[in-house]
Amino acid sequence: MDSRFTRGKSPVLERALGRPRSELSLAAFALLFSELVQYCQRRVASVAELQARLARLGQHVGLRALDALVARERPGRRETKVLGVLLFVKGPLWRALFGREADKLEQANDDDRTFYVIEREPVVNTFVSVPRENSSLNCAAFAAGLLEAVLGAAGFPARVSAHWHKGTTLMIKFDEAVIARDKSLEGR
Repeated sequence: MDSRFTRGKSPVLERALGRPRSELSLAAFALLFSELVQYCQRRVASVAELQARLARLGQHVGLRALDALVARERPGRRETKVLGVLLFVKGPLWRALFGREADKLEQANDDDRTFYVIEREPVVNTFVSVPRENSSLNCAAFAAGLLEAVLGAAGFPARVSAHWHKGTTLMIKFDEAVIARDKSLEGR
């Protein structure tokens, strides 16, 4: 039998899901994300395609991040209300992924399905230099895809898009069924 199957278990598998021991350095994140943007940029023809590709990559990260974070932050409990999941996103999720809480969480005045997560200086836009011909590029599309995947996996399907407004604003538009479910839970 091969010796790699008879060795002891990996220490990574034996660690608890509690808080990670160390934080990722901002420089390492900046370098990795900058390279990711450049990699995507070489494979697309327009800014819209680049943002769509960044959003898809963010969705992959979001699906994986949700499981570990829920296990750490809220073992045995899941959010059932829209406001609860949005506060989870603004606080623990944002802190775990970007090192600090999101700046603001707002609801649209005219639409009960639309919410905004506002980040004045998002980390994903800080260290990426954008050429003039791509001046409309908002790398926060990565965070929008990440957030869309997290909300969908948590049972709150929504469309999330990144916009330039008050810094960067992630517009969350929940499905009608989510808002109807939330209103029925309020009646209890």
